[in-house]
Amino acid sequence: MQHTQLGHTGLRVSRLCLGTMTFGLQCDEATSHAIMDAAAAGGIDFIDTADVYPLGGDLATVGRTEEVVGSWLKGRRHNFALATKCVGRVGPNRWDQGMSRKHVLDAVDASLRRLQTDYIDLYQLHSYDPSTPLDEALEALDAVVRAGKVRYVGVSNWPAYKVARGIGRTEIKGLARISSVQPRYNLLFRTFERDLLPLCAEEGVALIPYNPLAGGMLTGKHRGVNAPPEGRFTLGTAASNYQARYWHDRQFETIEALAKVAEEAGMSMATMAVAWVLAHPAITAPIIGASRPAQLADSLAAANAPMSAELKTRLDELTVGWRAVDAER
Repeated sequence: MQHTQLGHTGLRVSRLCLGTMTFGLQCDEATSHAIMDAAAAGGIDFIDTADVYPLGGDLATVGRTEEVVGSWLKGRRHNFALATKCVGRVGPNRWDQGMSRKHVLDAVDASLRRLQTDYIDLYQLHSYDPSTPLDEALEALDAVVRAGKVRYVGVSNWPAYKVARGIGRTEIKGLARISSVQPRYNLLFRTFERDLLPLCAEEGVALIPYNPLAGGMLTGKHRGVNAPPEGRFTLGTAASNYQARYWHDRQFETIEALAKVAEEAGMSMATMAVAWVLAHPAITAPIIGASRPAQLADSLAAANAPMSAELKTRLDELTVGWRAVDAER
């Protein structure tokens, strides 16, 4: 497994990051631990989670994923770079969400307890909260870094102009700088190539894209059936989002074309899709997920088989229409 710098920081992480959103809902604890075992065996030492995971639609399940990850990390915490996030609703009170100073400080402590650790390597704002002044949120992130609870800070699902403004405000105020961004990015969603990816490349901000397999669509296992089978597209509160993003005729038409290219290239669709994301020079570490350990094999293969320039160009041309789609979906 190759390693790379986390943006402008001195931290080096594996070229693949293990996502954990399925843990605690789609995957029980034993299966989740087996997936983490397989990821570690494959050389992945970068793990991403969030305080709202799993997205089950019930506050009773909030934080379960962090608990599962924390139980696995006991005795080996120092061997992994651990990332988590806050902003989503985690409790019944109006302040149990967002990026206010109160919530960020409360959420960090709650994540530390669930993860059974005394520090988080990368702490991220999961989305943008327009009800909180930007400076307040950035000052809260700076406070948890200065307190030693967090090493680096980042954001997720922020548009390019918000990231740029955030970087500028931290520079002016002397606060902990935004080190990373998590955008959605894959062969079926390339919108951020026009602004966010160039911005991050220029500013030295790590790009940790999620959905490199489009929720499993780019494995080729869904081929235009009328209704999605049980899994990512049916479970929890994220299911409707995934269907809105990907479950359409146009996406299935592209998938059919991609399947032919993968066959000609002699690789699985999943390996090809992840390798394509890795081939973009601005990308740091795609977030890969699984509902069982064997599913990691194709993604791990992508990290060890750089994509040829010719194949990347062919895929770029085939999916160029996906550079102009709704970024809010």
